[in-house]
Amino acid sequence: MVVKGEESDKILELFLKIGLDERTARNTIANNKVTANLTAVIHEAALANGCDRAIGNFLYTVATKYPANALVHRPKLLEYVVSSKIKTPAQLEAAFSFLSNVASEEFKRNEFEEACGVGVEVSLEELTQTVNEIFEENKAVILERRYRTNVGELFGSIRKKHPWADPKMAKQLVDAKMYELLGERTAADDEKPSKKKEKKEKPAKVEKAVVDETPAQPSEEELNPFSIFPAPEDNIKVHTEVFFSNGSVLRCCNTRERLDNHLKVTGGRVFTRFPPEPNGYLHIGHAKAMFVDFGLAKERGGCCYLRYDDTNPEAEKKEYINHIEEIVQWMGWEPFKITYTSDYFPELYELAVELIRRGHAYVDHQTPEEIKEYREKKMNSPWRDRPIAESLKLFDDMKRGLIEEGKATLRMKQDMQSDNFNMYDLIAYRIKFTPHPHAGDKWCIYPSYDYAHCIVDSLENITHSLCTLEFETRRASYYWLLHVLDLYQPYVWEYSRLNVTNTVMSKRKLNYIVTNKYVDGWDDPRLMTLAGLRRRGVTSTAINSFVRGIGITRSDCSMIRLDRLEYHIREELNKTAPRVLVVLHPLKVVITNLESGSVLDLDAKKWPDARTDDTSAFYKVPFSNVVYIERSDFRMKDSKDYYGLAPGKSALLRYAFPIKCTDVILADDKETVLEIRAEYDASKKSKPKVLICLFLEVVLEYSDDY
Repeated sequence: MVVKGEESDKILELFLKIGLDERTARNTIANNKVTANLTAVIHEAALANGCDRAIGNFLYTVATKYPANALVHRPKLLEYVVSSKIKTPAQLEAAFSFLSNVASEEFKRNEFEEACGVGVEVSLEELTQTVNEIFEENKAVILERRYRTNVGELFGSIRKKHPWADPKMAKQLVDAKMYELLGERTAADDEKPSKKKEKKEKPAKVEKAVVDETPAQPSEEELNPFSIFPAPEDNIKVHTEVFFSNGSVLRCCNTRERLDNHLKVTGGRVFTRFPPEPNGYLHIGHAKAMFVDFGLAKERGGCCYLRYDDTNPEAEKKEYINHIEEIVQWMGWEPFKITYTSDYFPELYELAVELIRRGHAYVDHQTPEEIKEYREKKMNSPWRDRPIAESLKLFDDMKRGLIEEGKATLRMKQDMQSDNFNMYDLIAYRIKFTPHPHAGDKWCIYPSYDYAHCIVDSLENITHSLCTLEFETRRASYYWLLHVLDLYQPYVWEYSRLNVTNTVMSKRKLNYIVTNKYVDGWDDPRLMTLAGLRRRGVTSTAINSFVRGIGITRSDCSMIRLDRLEYHIREELNKTAPRVLVVLHPLKVVITNLESGSVLDLDAKKWPDARTDDTSAFYKVPFSNVVYIERSDFRMKDSKDYYGLAPGKSALLRYAFPIKCTDVILADDKETVLEIRAEYDASKKSKPKVLICLFLEVVLEYSDDY
């Protein structure tokens, strides 16, 4: 039985609620067996009202791979999935194997949980230690093969030691370790191994005009321009060629003449742009956009514009413009040129007039509510077919300020019957009697993003127009407009945006909490704005390392955990922040078996991972018969859950020797500890589990920046 009509729509809505993307959901509906299984699984899990994407993907796996001989146990498995007790693919595969073996026998919960690693948590420290050990074991091979190393074998070794570890975290640690050990990927790393039969080398592809008017278009995966960065998917082909043809407007389709003119300007180099709207401070999501735009241009020896997308004067301020330029430089990027969309207002206006003359735009008088209603009903605006001369006259009146704000807009005459809602006669110009922070009060009509963005890309000869996946639906409008205006068309590629758990990433929401003073400005250290992170003490290199670590793909992965950023911050601090010993509430310790006046020089590490052969990573500290420890590191009564010094107990002084408390000097009140008497083990034969810091000297440094 084939699912059709309203029933199909209901099932599609159900599948979308559990986080399936629309393509997967529609493909699933085309398979009756999988549709029936997935629907049953969703209802068994009581998730008809929806769930997050991770659980939804597990439900889909259960529907397609669950062993048929153990259906009686499926509801119990779903309980573990819904409660996130089973949360990794490895655990789910183990569950399938276990249930397939027991089939219809009694379900033994303890055996099931043990077989699937339920409750087993592998800490970041444990996983990091394992990765370091595996890399040390295979160091010689890795250094020889470099980025041709079979990473799968490394993951296999990690899996043997920690079968229930988070695979994403393991991938991140391996990528970071590879980069730490080998540095930047070189051109030699990307060369294919030489074969026995030598072939003539083909010249590298660069931007050029192709003789064939309709060349074969590569797939989306082949056009990924980011194999220059260490992304989760390796071996993705690099695209640096801008294609041309007279075919579909859903891809860049440039005639030979247009492409030749473009290449005269670019000289075959990659041109990108970072186009933030100056309506707030940049956040960590913009760090990824900068890394993509500036990074690709830098890697390819090209140029990247910093372009202010300033088409909304009501929300934009000079303060935000100044901040963006400053923070881009702080992040380590150097723009090829700094431009403004408002710089192109005269050209944009003339092209809008040309759009009307060609019959592809009209002046409309509908209210926003009416536009929404007509779009939902796929109805044409009453003014859609008005004469060209009349639209030209009204558009000129709009420019001269003769029409009230909100009483008219210029709309592009696009495809009202398209399934793409973003092709329903989008607005090109609207009236706003608001001074512009860059253009002043010269204009009272302003272009929309959908109209201006693609045209300015074309005017600046951008080769790769890179944006996040939420703009994918606007690609058709992007190419439609450039096509009808006979303008050069850049290559558009979308990638997944960066979302971080437990934080606000929307500039609109950030603006609300800043304006209403819920936080101390845009640079409040609690915010994930780049200014806030800088004020917190996070470095730009740590942020860029974090972005590099998560990779650049078209996979719309949901949320990135905050501890992944903290990992990269910690890794940098371990190499750049020198440590000193300090005691805030000192307690005197007298070493009775060390002569008074005798001083031993000890080596203390400036960095946690200091190499023994690096003398600059150590400093000398004196150890005498009187030292000080933190008062909280001592108790008169010991207990099993206390890890400090106590009467008769031993502890290891950091960078020094083990000591054993032999006596305690109390004040007159018989409670306050004045002094501890202890003996030290010069041979270091005793191995106490307690490690405490000793006070030798305090170094305090203050900065005017914080």
